[in-house]
Amino acid sequence: METHGADGSTQKPSQATYNTRTLSGYGSATSSLRAIYSIPGSGAMTPRTPAIPANEDGEHAPLLGQLGRDAGQAEEGSTQSHNGPPERPTLWRRKSIWSKVRYYVPSTAWIPQYSFSLFAGDFLAGITVASMLIPQSVSYASSLAKLSPVTGLFSAAIPGIVYALLGTSRQLNVAPEAALSLLVGQVVDEILHSDPHTHPVDPNAMSLAISTIITFQVGLISFLLGLFRLGFLDVVLSRALLRGFVTAVAVVIMIEQLIPMFGLTHLEHVLQPKSTLDKLLFLIENAFTHAHKLTATISFGALAVLVGVRSFKQVCRKYWFIYRLPEVFLVVVASTFLSNEFGWDKDGVEILGSVPINTGSSFIQFPLRKLTLRYLRRTTSTAVLISVVGFLDSIVAAKQNAGRFGYSISPNRELVALGAGNIIGAFVPGTLPAYGSITRSKLNGDLGGRTQMASLVCSTIVLLATFFLLPWLYYLPKCVLASIICLIVFSLLGELPHDAMFYWRMKAWIDLALMTLTFVLTIIWNVEIGIAVSVVISLLLVVRRSSRTRMTILGRIPHTERWKPIDENPEAEEDASGVLIVRIRENLDFANTAQLKERLRRLELYGHDKHHPADEPHRHDANALVFHLADVDTIDASAVQIFYELAETYKNRGVGLYITHLKPGPRRSFEKAGVVKLLGENAFCKDVATAMARIEQTTREH
Repeated sequence: METHGADGSTQKPSQATYNTRTLSGYGSATSSLRAIYSIPGSGAMTPRTPAIPANEDGEHAPLLGQLGRDAGQAEEGSTQSHNGPPERPTLWRRKSIWSKVRYYVPSTAWIPQYSFSLFAGDFLAGITVASMLIPQSVSYASSLAKLSPVTGLFSAAIPGIVYALLGTSRQLNVAPEAALSLLVGQVVDEILHSDPHTHPVDPNAMSLAISTIITFQVGLISFLLGLFRLGFLDVVLSRALLRGFVTAVAVVIMIEQLIPMFGLTHLEHVLQPKSTLDKLLFLIENAFTHAHKLTATISFGALAVLVGVRSFKQVCRKYWFIYRLPEVFLVVVASTFLSNEFGWDKDGVEILGSVPINTGSSFIQFPLRKLTLRYLRRTTSTAVLISVVGFLDSIVAAKQNAGRFGYSISPNRELVALGAGNIIGAFVPGTLPAYGSITRSKLNGDLGGRTQMASLVCSTIVLLATFFLLPWLYYLPKCVLASIICLIVFSLLGELPHDAMFYWRMKAWIDLALMTLTFVLTIIWNVEIGIAVSVVISLLLVVRRSSRTRMTILGRIPHTERWKPIDENPEAEEDASGVLIVRIRENLDFANTAQLKERLRRLELYGHDKHHPADEPHRHDANALVFHLADVDTIDASAVQIFYELAETYKNRGVGLYITHLKPGPRRSFEKAGVVKLLGENAFCKDVATAMARIEQTTREH
């Protein structure tokens, strides 16, 4: 857009500049839009604000040209100024629409501004993460979800592309996760073997249908949570709950994967242990008596190499060529080569074999069809669980990277992006639920990933591997895939000691108990029971805390007219006998006002001291009660109703009730509810000093 200066010369507004290392210029969508577009009426001159013509007195003309226009002209935006440029409201509306597009589709903000100086880092990060993600996805699909390896690769590619276009995190890598794949696998196994007297006609088609309907539901739930702005879920559910769940799932996965690592898969199919405890006992009884020696040697040898290389990389972090070694990919290549060279499959080692790209009758299918809808009800609870756990893991990873690289994210738009990725992924039958990974996202940032271009590169490489690499993995030992998953288990367990010690040091016994309960229930019963019970307890704790009105007793600072909380200021004194001054320190609503009567009675009889309800009161009943409501900005209808009943109760007891520092909004609510009429105008005072003066006057009169 061009503007004309006073001398008639053409001027171009200066362009917003961007940091080519971090792209901090486009930061979050909100900040980037503020930087690029001017906000009319703000009076601020931004890089894109045209020169504002001055009037005859030298004052700037109104920015929207309100003078000389009626309201209808201003609304239509058709009137032009005397110099003939188009009206600013029309232009501003156009910019506002584009601003919203950039806000809801962040890729329209960063792709046009993308600097190719960042591509080297993004490309290296993308190809390195892909080299780790390809064998991981194959492992998750075949070993945990009981599906074809192809489904894992499609899950690692399609949702990642969609997220790259809609997500707000620049480093988050979206793909299947071990815990979520395990949940899908448990449902698949349960449904396939629900009737022991029958055998599924086409178990592969059933498995694909179950996974598809789960992924579609997961995407829809996440999308709707974001659409209705429920991204605060990460605040409601505690970190301790998530740590207990992740730790339990890690133990479950390890027990599951030790069976193929010892070469006991065939024996497991014969004995069919059900629960995690049954499988643990199965391992203890058979690991050293019926194990396949070559399989065990290969799997534990591969695991030792993986752990050793990863530890070596941590020691040599300053050497980029060592730190960026894709150890997982190298172990897969080496084990496949050795398996082919020495004919391990002929010695009884299970190999991946031929993996046809088969997703049913067609490559893309609508996820809601007769075959998938058959399993809708039986999979909804699992879909809800996956949605919550997947989002919690994703938002932790996104916030870590946002804090590290200095930008902000939106939990609601993260939910929408993750939901859209899973919904679109479900159109490819068998696709697993995909969410963000803390480990892969951190690695992405470490290797130079600064935009979602790294995810686009990663997803492209995974797609190419799906169609061209799988035949080369024909001789890959399945026990090596189990070793790769065990390596992931070690990273899942890595943060447990730190978190447990932190809660112990902070004496956070409730958090420790919640973490332990989640772990125990998940191991003894199943993953769903463990997380469901813990979520319910966590929500009950939140409700309990939010239902307790924050209030304190005020006392006078000696020789002053100032009142301060007596539990925070030792010098504050309750110098007026029989008068209780209470400051309510938050807005009042139906949740925190329900127990207001009981809380006030306890303050009246016991003060702030800890006590048991059976203890004798050590304070006298109050003759007058003063409410300090300076912190109350809003009060809902239920809270006003409870306050009216409270005022009525104290009035019937003969207790004087006074309200100070009442703001206009709550005042109007009190007037409508009849509280003002009940107490009288004299009960409403400007401050505590005025209320105390009226109490003294009333006492003298009586």
